[in-house]
Amino acid sequence: MQKKLGMFLLLAMLTIVTACGNAGNGSSGAQSGAGENTEGESLRDIKVVLDWTPNTNHTGLYAAVDQGFYKEEGLHVEIIQPGQAGADTMVASGEVPFGVSYQEGVTQARTQGVPIVSIAAVIQHNTSGFAAPADRNIKSPKDFEGKTYGGWGSPIDSAVLDTIMGLEGGDVDKVKNVNMGDADFFTAIKRDIDFAWIFYGWTGIEAELRGEAIDMFYVKDYSEKLDYYTPVLISNEKTINEDPELVKAFMRATTKGYEYAIEHPEEAAGILSAAVPDLDKDLVLASQKWLSPKYQDDASRWGEQKAEVWQNYSDWMVEHGLLDQPLEVEKAYTNEFLPTE
Repeated sequence: MQKKLGMFLLLAMLTIVTACGNAGNGSSGAQSGAGENTEGESLRDIKVVLDWTPNTNHTGLYAAVDQGFYKEEGLHVEIIQPGQAGADTMVASGEVPFGVSYQEGVTQARTQGVPIVSIAAVIQHNTSGFAAPADRNIKSPKDFEGKTYGGWGSPIDSAVLDTIMGLEGGDVDKVKNVNMGDADFFTAIKRDIDFAWIFYGWTGIEAELRGEAIDMFYVKDYSEKLDYYTPVLISNEKTINEDPELVKAFMRATTKGYEYAIEHPEEAAGILSAAVPDLDKDLVLASQKWLSPKYQDDASRWGEQKAEVWQNYSDWMVEHGLLDQPLEVEKAYTNEFLPTE
């Protein structure tokens, strides 16, 4: 299983490297003022690629654009959505210098020799978990037995289910799995599933606004090894080694963006809604109010990453046959570029 997963990832990376420049041209429309800064000096154009469609995980990036924090660092930043191969491959190939990813993706990539590096934790603790409509009467992970799980066929899904169900005396083999395809959580639970894996800060908040009661089982509550960083900001080894001043400048501005979102959730929500008008403004505002305190949470500063978090999750992946080899933790992430003041 792990070899197939690794080969798929590696082939995807090689594909984007050979076709660099053909993907990821779609922009979210958010960018700092082009051309010159307030002192007449030219700005350096860079792109940052999202992991998915824009949401409140990304608000700090949009705030840094809107508030001129990137411009202050001499940068003209364009926020784009990923091409077909995904953000990790675009950053690994050098097509873009920065992107949004997840600890699980970085871990898998690093053990396959893909040179991406996590440079900041966007959210300090894992806010994801399994959600089920309250009327399904699922009150613990053991109750997943005999129910239908909607996912995308990832080996990680099964391993996480096995972990948290096993701790409650449940049997993952008694869960039926179906592929959700393009359906969202609310469509799928009305169609053919009983529960799914969601980020509470978006889908859970949407359920609240819809008045649809759900039972939520955060994976971090069942194992500290599953309290990993999701999402993270990434760069690649080439950019880090050859242009560290760019990484420092980007992170100074991005840190200010997330600090702004922490301190001013309502204003930050307005910035995201203005940049991406297709988003539901009520959902953005409610999500931002819920998520802003969780960006930094109990860390000494926004973006801080700990070696034990990376080690714990890597060990868990090895235990469940999801990695071909252990992760070199010290090469997977760095706090070097976070501002010290």
